[in-house]
Amino acid sequence: MNTLFDRDSYDTPHDRRDICSKIFFNSRINFFLQVCTNFYFIGRCAKAGRLDSKNLAQFSGKNIDILERCGARISVRGLDYLSAEEGPFVIAGNHMSAVETIMLNALISPRLDFTFVIKNGIFGVPFMSRAMHAIGAIGVTQVNPREDFKTIMQKGRKQLEQGRSVLIFPEASRYPEFKPERFNTIAVKLAKNAGVKVIPFALKTDFLKPGRLFNDFGPLHPENRIYFEFAPPVAVTGNGREAQEQIIDFIGERCRAWRDKDKFPLAPGLLAAE
Repeated sequence: MNTLFDRDSYDTPHDRRDICSKIFFNSRINFFLQVCTNFYFIGRCAKAGRLDSKNLAQFSGKNIDILERCGARISVRGLDYLSAEEGPFVIAGNHMSAVETIMLNALISPRLDFTFVIKNGIFGVPFMSRAMHAIGAIGVTQVNPREDFKTIMQKGRKQLEQGRSVLIFPEASRYPEFKPERFNTIAVKLAKNAGVKVIPFALKTDFLKPGRLFNDFGPLHPENRIYFEFAPPVAVTGNGREAQEQIIDFIGERCRAWRDKDKFPLAPGLLAAE
């Protein structure tokens, strides 16, 4: 198990910014060059047929190391819920930036074998394609809702029946704020169809903001702490409405609490004492 995340909680212990980040004033170029290099090695590992859950967790852990050395402060809660019950599960949460996609394997893979529901375009990204195929990722069009629903129900259920959990972002796209009306019922419907529970998660990852020209290539905001929290598994009963409301309430409450907490950030000189 990844030693960083073998407990229920994790907090960046101090300001871990390295000399490159300090010299280049938290430059996004420094950050993205390091992340892209890491993805290159992920692709090579996948091409060699060696990309398993252990390696995925290690590469994702490297991304977290890069984030922290570029000024990110990370807080994670509720990791024990990932292994508190027999899986598999549908894992569902809000979606804010590319940060979660490069971190989630480090958090989840040591405890659960899982795959992502992703947009088909990611299969065409250099180095990412082999990795996504290696983990059995489920691609959707994000253009044809009916076809996407059918794909998720069929392929998602197949993965779950094979014992692999499925992670879904029901908002379908990234948003700077969580709004319940955007959080559709796809995760609850898949869980009900497959007879499994849903593990909700909430996140706040506006350390990385969208770029003006390229959405993923945005500025870094070290003043914005990165938050993740997982909740206990939720059983889906009846028409699933109660489960959906429970998931939305959890995400909404955590996002509000983090937003209020970050209204009064610590002064830069206090970061090391945090």
